[in-house]
Amino acid sequence: MKILKFSVLILGLILIFNCENLIVQSPDSDENLADFEAAWNRINDVYPYLEFKNINWDSIYTEYLPRVQAARGDEFYLVLHDLLAELKDGHVYYHTEGGGEIYPFYPQRHFKDRHAYSPFVVRSYFDKELIVTESRSAEYEILPNNIGYVFLSSFQENYLVDEFPEIMDYLQNTIGLIIDIRQKRGGNPDNVEAVVSRFISEPLERPGFFVLGEEWDLLPFQPQGLFTYTNPTIVLINGSTFSSGELCTEVLKQLPNVTAIGDTTGGGSAGGNSEPPDAITNYYLPSGKMIDIGTVDLRRYDGLPWEWLGVSPDIYVEQTETDIDNGIDKILEYAIDLIEN
Repeated sequence: MKILKFSVLILGLILIFNCENLIVQSPDSDENLADFEAAWNRINDVYPYLEFKNINWDSIYTEYLPRVQAARGDEFYLVLHDLLAELKDGHVYYHTEGGGEIYPFYPQRHFKDRHAYSPFVVRSYFDKELIVTESRSAEYEILPNNIGYVFLSSFQENYLVDEFPEIMDYLQNTIGLIIDIRQKRGGNPDNVEAVVSRFISEPLERPGFFVLGEEWDLLPFQPQGLFTYTNPTIVLINGSTFSSGELCTEVLKQLPNVTAIGDTTGGGSAGGNSEPPDAITNYYLPSGKMIDIGTVDLRRYDGLPWEWLGVSPDIYVEQTETDIDNGIDKILEYAIDLIEN
């Protein structure tokens, strides 16, 4: 019995000691301060939109310093989260230890429109199952009135580079084409080129591209494939269209046969580049924590970034969650009518 009591006492002391380490650690002031200053300086050095967003980054330092000094253990993550949220940038994120990417900010237009679209409602307009690509990055089919439809769910990896030619071969004889880029977040610009190149018959200038404040002179988009699709083309967008989806929309809007329909996109144009090394978005703090801060400023053709501003539709069509609950996709219906008439 004495041995049992002694073992229980030892176990209790171990639990108390471990809980104290987990919950009531003393402030890691030196490490937290080093991480805070590294994060603040990184943003100050490379983030392209401090002036555009009228953010007083010096006053942010003064405001957050006391919170950093008082943070205990993982409380610093809360401070880092709030600090990065001050940028109001849907691309900015950080990694927790052993965890995934945490995005401190999402555009309000995303929250407004995230439930104002449903793939199940879209599918109800077809009399057959949509074809899904091997990567599941796109699905496509032809509507009963010979209007082509393709939903681009991802611009990641090189999926569309590999799969979009087959999609266009299938849809080439349609009287018009609907490209649905609603509910899209980020990806590889090479996939944007894979899409755009099938709708141009001559080189198309790219919009502005600034790396660490310096404008780069990029080669224009070039036509690709065995044919150019020139029939009426509608791009469907909303507040959840983001990043590469916005770039694809902005470029396609420059073409005479393309019309963008829906609502203004989310507004995320910060990016990164593999060269020079400082333009890489991933940045490691002294403790090993990682933050991701945009270093590239992408512009619309009017010279303004689409950060915050988004890309506006040519024709605004309001669609709500209630419409979707009622099985109605007003944006898709408007696009079909516009092509037919």
